[in-house]
Amino acid sequence: MELNFVEEDVLKLSLSLLAGAVIGAEREYNNKNAGFRTIILVTVGATLFTMLSALIAGGKDYHVVGNIVVGIGFLGAGSIFKEGNAVKGLTTAATIWISAAIGMAIGAGQYALAITALSIIMIVLLGFLSVQGFIDQSNREKTYKITMPCKMLSMEEIQQFFKDNGVKGHCVFRHKVNENITLTYIVKGPEKNHDQFIRTLEGNPHVLEFEV
Repeated sequence: MELNFVEEDVLKLSLSLLAGAVIGAEREYNNKNAGFRTIILVTVGATLFTMLSALIAGGKDYHVVGNIVVGIGFLGAGSIFKEGNAVKGLTTAATIWISAAIGMAIGAGQYALAITALSIIMIVLLGFLSVQGFIDQSNREKTYKITMPCKMLSMEEIQQFFKDNGVKGHCVFRHKVNENITLTYIVKGPEKNHDQFIRTLEGNPHVLEFEV
């Protein structure tokens, strides 16, 4: 193998390591389950497999490249889990997936494409945090478990209770014990309205207890 090809191979792996480190540092800083080393290994691995695919098949067989996508899909799925009524890890799984794509771009020698994609990813992960925060504050979803006497309030009165506090509630579960009933609601609304709703629950004599 000629020296210039060796130098380019080292360049590809080095760029892949750097790209993975940039993305992984953000994930590690935010305490995500796929952090610094994981993202680096994904990016460098995708680069190496792409380089080997070109070397082994002369760039005419894309089975290895296709299987990278499939394999990364399984790896990303492992980072997704359910916590209560919420699904966690979707952004981390997507980050693993796009990190592999950047590694493949570097392995294929598409440096400008890889750098552009890396820039876009960092804008999304860092620059869009304030946008996401604004959206969350404007329409946050929470789960409430409210316990009250069975015959105290009708479902229509409870819905009016939500409406008066500027939130929308959807009952997903009911559990009756003796003369009391516990209603589980998915409630959506601005954060300030949730705070108001909680204060209303605390001051309502019909509410025996509640949990958020």
